[in-house]
Amino acid sequence: MPRQIISTDQAPRAIGTYSQAVRVGDTVYLSGQIPLVPETMALVEGDMAAQVRQVFCNLSAVAAAAGGGLADVAKLNVFLTDLTHFPLVNQVMAEFFAEPYPARAAVGVAALPKGAAVEMDAILVLGG
Repeated sequence: MPRQIISTDQAPRAIGTYSQAVRVGDTVYLSGQIPLVPETMALVEGDMAAQVRQVFCNLSAVAAAAGGGLADVAKLNVFLTDLTHFPLVNQVMAEFFAEPYPARAAVGVAALPKGAAVEMDAILVLGG
């Protein structure tokens, strides 16, 4: 199957050698998003809730560019530099997702790009 590269200026541009997303058939693989503001490419100002919201906004923008939305997320991976923020991720996630929720993993990591405290990637399934 051919791969389609997904790109949008509504989400942060890639800060390395990767695409914002790649679509293969009805499956879209979204690259990790940190809480960068697309217009400034700087980390969003504010507390941890603001960072988590910005990540979901970035993922949503890439999903939209692929022809879908967060409701199409089949798998979500969450990376946190401090797992004590896990309950907050659940709280903010409820603002962006409705049941049935996607499958999900949450992993504690030592560090993330640009000093971010949270990063997420996702897999969408479209047309289903």
